[in-house]
Amino acid sequence: MNIYIVGVGMTPFGKFYDMSVKDLTRVAVEAALQDAGCEKQDIEAAFFAQTTQGVLEGQVFIPGPIALNAMGFSGIPMLTVENACASGSTAMWEAINYIRSGAGDVALAAGAEKMNVEDKAKALAIFEGGWDISTVDQNLERMKEIGAGVEVPEGSTTQDPYSRFMDVYAAWCRYHMKTYGLTQRQLAAVCAKNHQHSVHNERAFFRKPFTVEEVLAAKPIVYPLTVPMCAPVTDGAAAAILCNEHALSTHGFDRKRAIQVYASTLSSGRNAPYETNEKSVMAMAARKTYEAAGLGPEDMSVAEVHDATPFGEISATEALGFCPIGEGGAYAERGETTIGGRIPVNPSGGLESKGHPIGATGLGQIFELVSQLRGECGPRQVDHPRFGIQENGGGLIGTEAGTLVITILGK
Repeated sequence: MNIYIVGVGMTPFGKFYDMSVKDLTRVAVEAALQDAGCEKQDIEAAFFAQTTQGVLEGQVFIPGPIALNAMGFSGIPMLTVENACASGSTAMWEAINYIRSGAGDVALAAGAEKMNVEDKAKALAIFEGGWDISTVDQNLERMKEIGAGVEVPEGSTTQDPYSRFMDVYAAWCRYHMKTYGLTQRQLAAVCAKNHQHSVHNERAFFRKPFTVEEVLAAKPIVYPLTVPMCAPVTDGAAAAILCNEHALSTHGFDRKRAIQVYASTLSSGRNAPYETNEKSVMAMAARKTYEAAGLGPEDMSVAEVHDATPFGEISATEALGFCPIGEGGAYAERGETTIGGRIPVNPSGGLESKGHPIGATGLGQIFELVSQLRGECGPRQVDHPRFGIQENGGGLIGTEAGTLVITILGK
């Protein structure tokens, strides 16, 4: 069964102290409805991604139905999805499978997050729930072992509060430094490239360009990561409307602007030794997704991947098959992943620049890919894209992502 995305909407990502989760949701969903040319009553089911409202505001139960009901949705199946940083992508995966099951013809996937609150420490502490909280000491010790063997320069760790998931990314970086020769400069090259891309994205949080030297000279977080390399705490929302072939023909959707979902897979992590080869969770998920789509890495025109730090992008370019394992840093440094390169990655600016409102992040990536495939991205437009791939992971099980969604879209 063919599934199509017929409408997308997205707020700017940033700090919106005067907007609630309901406000952010309304802006994104109304934009998606307008983009699709449909009404609320055309939506037969809704899947809503949310991860922080229960902790930060006390809205522990049914945040999705509450936010959607406030803007006029009622009487349809509505489900709140929490799947760490992959929540938005998982909501869309649910919508795809709802339609594929035959339960309905048109579904909404939406995600919204309001993470900027007065209690900054409380907001940062949310990320502590991204791994097994009963084994925190063991989790940290395991990551230290992965990153051991790399000399950490004096003064390269901040004394300010930061998410301990940056320690996880730092450990992965150090492992690749000692194993494959990854350099801090290559990480900075990825970061500078994404900040340059974000200059042309009106919905990005940060739109200031950085040079590689400026990234390296910036305030450190934890070696080898500096502040511009780390995704900021962000508010925002994004949404997508999906349908099947029948609805595409009968609801008056614009077939020329509809983007087909060729494959979408949801995978989970495992307790296993850290592996960066073809046995990694991401590499196995990528192969499964390519097989389902009947496509390969060589067919991809553009990618949006989960770069909570530059290493996230480097590991994704390797696992998705754009370059050999261990060569992602050099691949980016040569310019292969910039707009105009072999495979533009994160033309939106990525999480490092665009922002990372957890529940909305994956759908923000989908917004960018749909816009790219339609040719609607202006100065950051990739040249004649045919297929786009998304990678969105979240949490930690063992030493890898706890949950992972990979989606392939095409004209």
